Amino acid sequence: MRRQQMTSVLIVGAGPTGLTLACELARRGTAVRIVERSPGPQPGSRGKGLNARSLEVFEGMGILDRMRAIGRDDLHFRKYRGGEAVSDTDPFATFAPTPGTPYVRGLLVAQWNVERVLRDRLAEWGVRVEFGTELTGFEQTGDTVTATFAGGERIEVSYLVGCDGGRSGIRKALPVTFEGRTLPEQLMVIGDVEAEGLSQDLWHQWIDEDGGIMLCPLPTTSVFQLQAAPERDAAGQPVEASLESFQRIFDRHARIPGIKLTNPAWISTYRVNERMADRFRVGRVLLAGDAAHVHSIAGGLGMNTGIQDAYNLGWKLALVAAGRAGDGLLDTYEEERLPMAAWTIDTSGELWRQVSRSIRTAGSGTEGVVTPDILGLGLGYRWSSLAVEHDARAEDAALRAGDRAPDAPLRDADGAAVRLFEIFSGTHFTLLGFGAGSAAALRESADRHGDSVWTYAIGAGPGGLDDFAGHAAREYGVTGDALVLVRPDGHIALTAPAGDAGAVHDYLGALGG
Repeated sequence: MRRQQMTSVLIVGAGPTGLTLACELARRGTAVRIVERSPGPQPGSRGKGLNARSLEVFEGMGILDRMRAIGRDDLHFRKYRGGEAVSDTDPFATFAPTPGTPYVRGLLVAQWNVERVLRDRLAEWGVRVEFGTELTGFEQTGDTVTATFAGGERIEVSYLVGCDGGRSGIRKALPVTFEGRTLPEQLMVIGDVEAEGLSQDLWHQWIDEDGGIMLCPLPTTSVFQLQAAPERDAAGQPVEASLESFQRIFDRHARIPGIKLTNPAWISTYRVNERMADRFRVGRVLLAGDAAHVHSIAGGLGMNTGIQDAYNLGWKLALVAAGRAGDGLLDTYEEERLPMAAWTIDTSGELWRQVSRSIRTAGSGTEGVVTPDILGLGLGYRWSSLAVEHDARAEDAALRAGDRAPDAPLRDADGAAVRLFEIFSGTHFTLLGFGAGSAAALRESADRHGDSVWTYAIGAGPGGLDDFAGHAAREYGVTGDALVLVRPDGHIALTAPAGDAGAVHDYLGALGG
């Protein structure tokens, strides 16, 4: 087998999870290939919402503006009963942005558009999805994985990541269980259709005692995503989903003469599964996204959880592949993300049950799933071996190592506005030094670690970043001088006294590079 440059990482599956991971690796210079057995991009809206934490992820990747250009966050829900409109609701009306959490509204955007933006970003780093390329087998030997494709091509890679969906062939080939349950009674039909004459400024939800249908407009298109309880035959069995069955369900509940559903680009049947792999890593093979966990669609957590799996794994895998961290760093991916998967399954399941109960009440609907939990802003890894605290803050301090690192407005030495999220954006660790007492530790860390750690003095006088309104100190719970080390994925790695540069060196040294 002739090779030019050995691929460090092979990603199988080019959905949002695989594409996010490929971007995170490519922008760090990791030699990565991403393959997809489908001949081209998948049709269908599928997932259709990015939560607040995913917006922060995409800001860090430099593509938030592109996502916002093709989505919207101002859609109202209109509920109907007996064909009559009974209420309009702004589901995010109770959430207000703060200096630490600038994004609190979900962004409505079809999954195909999310994938398109990610493919374009990936191509900017010189990597393109290899469509029509099917993995047929793999084996681990020593420090490589040998992957075989349909057609006979064989390659050796350092790591293989399965992002190949709920029916993952990679997962099935591993000694991994996928325990959980299928809920046969929780069945929905879903599809993408056009409905000329129906307003695309509202998410229409017709819910009656005997069933219902919802039509959600997809921004920048003339398409609605349709979700409905299935039509049933005389024996009570679900009728196969089709444009004709969609039309009958619509006519029954919406009762709007003259509205015809047309151009079905995608039709599917959805049955709730709640399952999770017991391991996310077996040697040099890892699982992410639906390949590792599946759950109810309530709350729109599926695509978002996969994106955040990839964001967690990307910086770790890049460091290990480059020899700048030990292989053991990859164990923290499972350590941190497996509990997140369990939380997601429990949370989405409870939201599903809540909505199933509430929609029976006139005026109620899917806005019941819009809770602080689905924003993803409160999720962190306090239990992780990568969360280290050396400061003397109280045990009940609001912000701890492992938590998401908040944003805050600052001013640079020239008086120009700058945000912490802008500082974090990139591939580096960020060391924040609060107060003049941190100056020596910042200098020592910069000298010792170079471009891998960017250092910033906060509120430390001339040359530092001016915390003019005190938001940074409040968000991080700092009342005096302190050091806070932030990971490349925007979580707090370490807190330490202002003069303790050794804690920073020890932390980074423990990564094993």
